[in-house]
Amino acid sequence: MSEPPQTDLPEPLVQLADAHGVASDFWDFDGTRRQVRASTLVAVLEALGVPASSPEKVAVSLEHSRDDAWRQMLPPTVVVREGDAVPVPVHVQDGAAVDVWVELEAEQGRSGVAGHHAARAPRERRDLGQLDVFVEPRTVDGRRVGRATFEIPADLPLGWHDLHAESDGAHARATLVVTPQRLELPAAVAERRAWGFMAQLYSVRSRASWGVGDLADLADLAWLAAHEAGADFVLVNPLHAAEPRTPMTPSPYLPTSRRFVNPLYIRVEDIRETGYLSAADRSLVEWAFDPVRDLDTDPGPIDRDAAWEAKKAALEVVFTAPRSTARQASLDAFRAEQGKGLEDFATWCALADHYGDRDWPPGASDPNGPTVAALREQLADRVEFYCWLQWVADEQLRVAQRTAREAGMSVGIMHDLAVGVHPEGADVWSHRGVLATGVSVGAPPDMYNQQGQNWSQPPWHPRALARAGYAPYRDMLRTVLRHAGAIRIDHVIGLFRLWWIPGGARADAGAYVRYDHEALVGILCLEAHRAGAMVIGEDLGVFEPWVRDYLADRGVLGTSVLWFEKTDDGRPLPPEDYRRLALATVTTHDLPPTAGYLAGEHVELRDRLGVLTEDVADVRRAARAERDAMIAFLRERSLVGEDPSERELVEALHRLVRSTPAVLLGVSLADAVGERRSQNQPGTDQEYPNWRVPLGDSSGNLVLLEDLFDSARLRSLAKAMNDSL
Repeated sequence: MSEPPQTDLPEPLVQLADAHGVASDFWDFDGTRRQVRASTLVAVLEALGVPASSPEKVAVSLEHSRDDAWRQMLPPTVVVREGDAVPVPVHVQDGAAVDVWVELEAEQGRSGVAGHHAARAPRERRDLGQLDVFVEPRTVDGRRVGRATFEIPADLPLGWHDLHAESDGAHARATLVVTPQRLELPAAVAERRAWGFMAQLYSVRSRASWGVGDLADLADLAWLAAHEAGADFVLVNPLHAAEPRTPMTPSPYLPTSRRFVNPLYIRVEDIRETGYLSAADRSLVEWAFDPVRDLDTDPGPIDRDAAWEAKKAALEVVFTAPRSTARQASLDAFRAEQGKGLEDFATWCALADHYGDRDWPPGASDPNGPTVAALREQLADRVEFYCWLQWVADEQLRVAQRTAREAGMSVGIMHDLAVGVHPEGADVWSHRGVLATGVSVGAPPDMYNQQGQNWSQPPWHPRALARAGYAPYRDMLRTVLRHAGAIRIDHVIGLFRLWWIPGGARADAGAYVRYDHEALVGILCLEAHRAGAMVIGEDLGVFEPWVRDYLADRGVLGTSVLWFEKTDDGRPLPPEDYRRLALATVTTHDLPPTAGYLAGEHVELRDRLGVLTEDVADVRRAARAERDAMIAFLRERSLVGEDPSERELVEALHRLVRSTPAVLLGVSLADAVGERRSQNQPGTDQEYPNWRVPLGDSSGNLVLLEDLFDSARLRSLAKAMNDSL
């Protein structure tokens, strides 16, 4: 039996939770205030490294937390906005003198993923002035500690700097990040609104895709979308790395690493060395392709495992081919630029490949330990292979973005950043201590997922991430942004708070943990600014109202989905009342395509899969009423007649979105061809072929990339999006 909700929590436990950013209550989707269970608070605090399993431990932890900031000379990381003068506390022996200064980021460190610590140029020093601020000293762990307050000056440049403090021979260093006040829209988008297609890349296959849509398909899709439809961007699902061996997790939102790319998306034939293979090696590549030759026209669920087994065998052959001096130098430079993060990721892949289903030896869980050092040397060729795969993927991503921009797109490729990573993946292995253990991320119940969701992903540990200078977060963003015109942040509310679920608990038995959103959003804006990219936050679901205003002030666009935009009385929101700084769409990948939604597929599917908690008849009636209200609204706007067809309704809904002031407008590629099947049903795992549905038309017939823009339905919808933009 599940533990019943409590009405009273011990006050010391509530205070301890609050001190560590854990909320003891929350507002659910129907506006009811809920109290978090005591057992949940205890489990979440323990996951944060705060003992709380007994009243005595709570008391000790609470007393200890009051002096946490005073135990360190400098805060681990200081994040400020450009142009702001900000005070920073410095803790030293009471009465002792202290010097504080900043070393500015070196010029050549400002574009490399390895960061400013890799720079070799002399760094400019700026001494900081002390403010006349008196703070009463306090005794901490038997030592009398004083606080001096220094000012970060307002004229520091954007970037990653080092903050130093020195007193009585003691020295401390902290990361200082200066971020933009706001991320400005590109001129082309600000002057003329942009629209584009939203695609699940793996589902968009050509006759040369090896069974899964790939990066060559992405380049062709972008070119065709620009030339044939007048689109300004292509938003794709996360392309993050999956397992290096089968079985491969289908969900692009549960990767092994968010920083690196899934080599499944590599087009083998587009690697330069493939064209120079010997006849024998070329035969090996062709033999590898034979088992998947017919997968592109297979109407069944997408078979990533078969595709990867074939493609990996071919890539092994191409990897052994000689590279020119210039090509080898490019690979070496890529490995040096990506640094330890790439080497660790490639090592994890090599180990996962090497041990397969066997248990890893003791010590192999520590990427910095002697066991892994020995294995890294033993498996050096495999480590190099996985580094090479990332280099190849990076090259093909660069080609896709260049193709998109040269075709005339104002934005190009819009990448998607998942919320988290697989609990047994590469990022968890390499970021030990920065990701919390014993808990997973999810979402509390809402109207579409009434049992809540558990995404099985370990969250960032807020304080550990700050102690790491936010470097893992920064490096991840830099890699995803390398060849992007924009980035969509899935569940952007996670930069403010995340729903932590203790291990073994139900999804509804969680608690919100707060994050330093000023740091996380500021760093996101800084890295996007440097990459010249826009940022779109998926700000749907339950959240605090001020969050949207904050993101808008920072220049982060929101997300407006037509079906979710309603007035206080439940009517469709008039298009003129939509936000300007938003990506406005009719649907999202967590709903059926619009044709399916109009037909009530979202109700019938959830009923078949057993994820409804309300009576299905009531849910059907509510869905029908929603549809009828929307059609009536379209009639009021003279967008449809008395008896519109499905196609007319789909186009009218997109014309409605087009009439909003939103600067970005998204069209699901599935809507453009009349697809009715969902790509994903939240709250399910094996019950539905999530993330494995190939692109099809209204009759379920496959639509290949070569034929996509011959679709009369797509051309008509594209015309609707281009009218009067």
